[in-house]
Amino acid sequence: MNAVTVVGAGLAGSEAAYQLAIRGIPVRLIEMKPKKMTPAHVSPYFAELVCSNSLRSDELTNAVGLLKEELRRLGSIVMRCADEHRVAAGGALAVDREGFARAVTEAVRALPNVEIVEEEAVDIPDGEVIIASGPLTSDVLAKNILRRTGSEGLHFYDAVAPIVSLDSVDMESAFRASRYDKGTADYVNCPMTEEEYTAFWKELTTAREAAVHGFDDGGVFEGCMPVEVMARRGFDTLRYGPMKPVGLRDPHTGHETYAVVQLRQDNTDGTLYNLVGFQTHLAFPEQRRVFSMIPALREAEFVRYGVMHRNTYLQSPGKLDRYYRLIAEPRIAFAGQITGVEGYVESCASGMLASLEMAARLLGLPPVDFSQETAIGALGLYISHGSIGDFQPMNINFGIISPLTYRVKGKRNKNAEISARSLAQIDELVKGDLWNAYSH
Repeated sequence: MNAVTVVGAGLAGSEAAYQLAIRGIPVRLIEMKPKKMTPAHVSPYFAELVCSNSLRSDELTNAVGLLKEELRRLGSIVMRCADEHRVAAGGALAVDREGFARAVTEAVRALPNVEIVEEEAVDIPDGEVIIASGPLTSDVLAKNILRRTGSEGLHFYDAVAPIVSLDSVDMESAFRASRYDKGTADYVNCPMTEEEYTAFWKELTTAREAAVHGFDDGGVFEGCMPVEVMARRGFDTLRYGPMKPVGLRDPHTGHETYAVVQLRQDNTDGTLYNLVGFQTHLAFPEQRRVFSMIPALREAEFVRYGVMHRNTYLQSPGKLDRYYRLIAEPRIAFAGQITGVEGYVESCASGMLASLEMAARLLGLPPVDFSQETAIGALGLYISHGSIGDFQPMNINFGIISPLTYRVKGKRNKNAEISARSLAQIDELVKGDLWNAYSH
């Protein structure tokens, strides 16, 4: 059997390569790191998390929690490594990003039928291929993809939050808690008075930004809006967003404060914390100057500053089918954020689905039929034809999953019912004879 080429060893590419290889299909995995790095990458490992270290909610009343659980039950290597390298984050799944990426890399490299090619892919290879080159696809490959797909090039810009060392945080000006006391006190909360917030907001809205070619406020994906862009939308925007004090009572005063910056653990040792929701593309000296106005961060050591980078994605509806295959040339599949899925878990899911379909086809089996009642199936259906109007990157949400045919009182109860229905389908699939054929 000829090898399947997977371009890119991010979350989607690593998942795809692993799922193909464990089914006995040879894989040629092309990854340009560490020989060539982008401005957003700092690690030589596969599956590097360049933005937040959080894979978001782990609760089944949240759509991304459902998607993660589906992937676990389907045998996802990304989810297995994430669970093994979990760090405290309340009801969310956050990971030690280096430990997680190293574990994924070792798992993929350990497979005997995976050939790692450390070079930059500049065109779509011949034969069966999964393009998982990510939102930072190089210009030359992007041009060749767009020429092959015939679609217009689309892009938006994404931003990364800074990371500080915990021992440099003034804990006398901060307190540990999770919002609404939910779970354990996993977050370091940095409160601000109205006067402190007002001064901070004024400086943030006028601070000097790093030069990013072609950037404008309208080109940013809403889910990763830079904090300074949010601030320019209005004085209270941050107080209703990443700096909302609701559900956080300052033990020093016994009351909610005017605004709060949350820090979330970023590594297993608990020595590094990132500023939650503080994606930014301010110039590095400006980040230090402005963020040090937060009382608990006056003497903070910034071990990594926020950066801005380009995200590239296809006009997928009408170009890709529900299995992420190129309709005009089905030997070519895409996976990850280049398809328009948004988020770490969603990227992993697209790599899972694209590789399962390709494995089935090469093994002479019918494709796995993930219905719209499952999160993984609903995401593929949205990408292929579920968008109305201008196509935009999409996180998984219950709005694109088939609704219940009966009424359930309460949003959380309804979401829990949808999740139970989906997981019942996944469980039936993995217990069946057909899945055994896929898996061996």
